[in-house]
Amino acid sequence: MQMQQTLAKPVSMKGIGLHSGCEVNLKLNPAPENFGIVFQRVDLAAKPEIKALYSNIVDTRNCSCLGDKAGNLVSTIEHLMAALAIAGIDNALIEVDNQELPIMDGSAKVFYDNLKNAELVSQSAPRKYLKVLREVSFADGKGNIVALKPAEKGLGIKFEIEFPSKIVGQQVFDAEINADVFEKEISPCRTFCEKYQVDYLKSVGLIKGGSLENAVVLDGETILNEGGFRVENECVNHKVLDAVGDLYTSGCQVIGRLEASKTGHFHTNELLKKLFADEANYQIV
Repeated sequence: MQMQQTLAKPVSMKGIGLHSGCEVNLKLNPAPENFGIVFQRVDLAAKPEIKALYSNIVDTRNCSCLGDKAGNLVSTIEHLMAALAIAGIDNALIEVDNQELPIMDGSAKVFYDNLKNAELVSQSAPRKYLKVLREVSFADGKGNIVALKPAEKGLGIKFEIEFPSKIVGQQVFDAEINADVFEKEISPCRTFCEKYQVDYLKSVGLIKGGSLENAVVLDGETILNEGGFRVENECVNHKVLDAVGDLYTSGCQVIGRLEASKTGHFHTNELLKKLFADEANYQIV
């Protein structure tokens, strides 16, 4: 039986918000058993807290964004959530002084490196696992589908993407997610986009903090980033990174197999809603 874990002492990080371009400060604090992962907007007078659960996701267009009934938001949580999941941190109160988390280098590497080297404390309550008992799937009617299936142990992910660009093309990831795979193959993988998308988003006042320092930018068949991709199939591996983080909004480590084709934050969130809609689909063990 594995016990829940939290940080032994606070861990602080800072970076630039992707859309605001403003400096964002994070402080990850220890938290008691069964607290879960909770974000707190310390820049607001009421210092509202929002639990990182799928049911509190209010926007999935460009990231996973948490919100509460008062309209307070915390966006772009998925990379940090993935790092927390793989580092084995069950409970933490995360202070943030902006609406969005820092984008860092567009991957989870900075988050994971900090958490991997942090001292953790074993707590008195057993860790909760979400065991998938029955297959659940969600399709958007556009050929994009995602499913959760039962598995004997751990989290396995098969993810497929296909883009017209020959640089990306068709890529497939299929492996069980563990700390070694995550550190080497997933955490360094950056978000990616086409240059025309960057130009449009900047024209409408978004991604003020976006640059080649925090995203892979493709221009036709050219990678604008010096050095190109960091790992083979970096694009699909980044989609896996997002999926790991989004699945952790279930509130538990997942025992199951995720199979996804051309999906994103919206699809994973809808999948979790379907999973939790029927108690016969899962078991908390």
